[in-house]
Parts: sequence; structure tokens; C-alpha cells
Amino acid sequence: MRGGAAFRKLGSVLVFLILAVAAVVTLFPIYMGVLNSFKTDGEILNDILALPDRFQFHNYADAFERIHFLRSLGNTALITAIGLTGIILFASMAGYKLSRTPGKLSGFFFGVFILSMLIPFHSIMITLTRIAKELHVQGTTYGLGTLYIGLGVSFAVFLYHGFVKSIPRDLDEAAVMDGCGEFKLFFTLIFPLLLPITATNAILNLLWIWNDFLLPLLMLTDRDNYTLLLSTNMLFGQYGNNEWSAILASLIMAMLPVIAFYLLLQKYIIKGIADGAIKG
Repeated sequence: MRGGAAFRKLGSVLVFLILAVAAVVTLFPIYMGVLNSFKTDGEILNDILALPDRFQFHNYADAFERIHFLRSLGNTALITAIGLTGIILFASMAGYKLSRTPGKLSGFFFGVFILSMLIPFHSIMITLTRIAKELHVQGTTYGLGTLYIGLGVSFAVFLYHGFVKSIPRDLDEAAVMDGCGEFKLFFTLIFPLLLPITATNAILNLLWIWNDFLLPLLMLTDRDNYTLLLSTNMLFGQYGNNEWSAILASLIMAMLPVIAFYLLLQKYIIKGIADGAIKG
């Protein structure tokens, strides 16, 4: 007994040390970004690890103006809102219906969603760009948001499909017996119960859409429609003449809304992923 307790304690200490090292490795680049965002370009190039001689707070004001922060933030928020709304709406309905309708046809459609997750984006990006051009949605923020719905709905369906299995069917049957229609049943009874997995889908897709660079680069041609990352990319000069202080300040400002959103919903994320993946 005493040997077993000591072994479990040793295992806990080992897990703690591994997680601590992983946390340091993960957070160190963020620390370096914040630290160097307060330096001059000369200090960054001279010693990237040293503290700044004097904190250059004007780096943030300079970056705020040069990347047109509010306009870029508005574009990014609009694209993300369209993508998240569509993904959550369509995936929740599809996941619920596929989960509640057993059969070969339902299994086939669910398999199609799963298989589509295995297709690399780089293999379809040229075709996707040409289709967007034919549909006259290339170069627009709403068109880009719509593309994110199609690209992100498959994984969301997978998570919703598994989570719905944790909701008793008795609720559906009782509501139907009371005369509740299918849409009313879903939106008034089922959808509120999907809050943990909805929060998980929201934060995962927010991180993806907010931080995506390649698809906006392919789709957006007008600088007035640029997202935060595309606007920050404009600070990279030709021939390696980069303005690192402004670039780092822009990136720090760009990630703050995502961190706030994550902190708001973090308590739902682990539960949503665990229930959705295990029961899927």
C-alpha cells in the first residue's frame, strides 16, 4: 500500500513537471513578443532577450495607426462572426438530425462529413478561389465568411453528432407528444442543451478564422477589406527591411480579443471536446 501511494505521488510529480515544461515552452514565444514589442528596432536586433532600456509605448500607437487597427479589427470580426454563426447554426442542426436518425443513409452522410475533414486545404485552394470568383464573392468580407462556413462545418458536425447522444431521447418524445414541431423542438429544447459543445466549436473556429492568413490572402484584394494579419503583413518590407517593433505590437493587439473570448468560454471547452469526441 505504502509503495503504491509513493508510486502514484511520483507519477503526479512527473506529470506536473512535464506540464510545467510544456507551459513554459508554449508561453515563452508570447513573452518574447510582448517584451520586444516595447523595444526599438535597434534593441531587438542587438539583444532579443534583454529588457528594453526604456519602454517604447508609442510602438503600439504607431502600429494602431499604420495597420488601420479599427478598420482591420472590424473586417476580422465581421468575417469571424459570419463564419461562426453559419458553422454553429448548420452544424448543430445537421449533427442533431444525423444523430437522431439511425440508418444507412444517415451513416453515409455522416461519413461524407468525416471524410471531407481528411482533404488538405492546399489541394482545393485553387479550385475554391476560382469558384469564389465565378460566384462573384471573391474580394468581399461576407464572401470570405461564407467560405469559412463550408470549410469548418464538417468538424463541427462531428462534435455535435457525438454530444447529442448524451441528451435523452425522452425529451424529444415528450415534446412531440405535447405538439411541439421539429424546428421548435430543436431551437427551444435541444439547442440550449448544446451550450458546452457550442462554446467549444465557437472557440476552436474563432482561433482558426481569426488567425488564418492564407485564405484571406487568396480572397481579399482590396486593402480596405484586409484582416488584422493581412494589415500586419504590410509592415514587412522588401529585402528583409522589417519593422519588428511595429509588427510585434500589431500581433500583440491582434491576439488580445481572442484571449478574452477564450477566457470567457474556457470552462465549457474541455467538457465539450470530451463529450463530443468520446461519444462520436
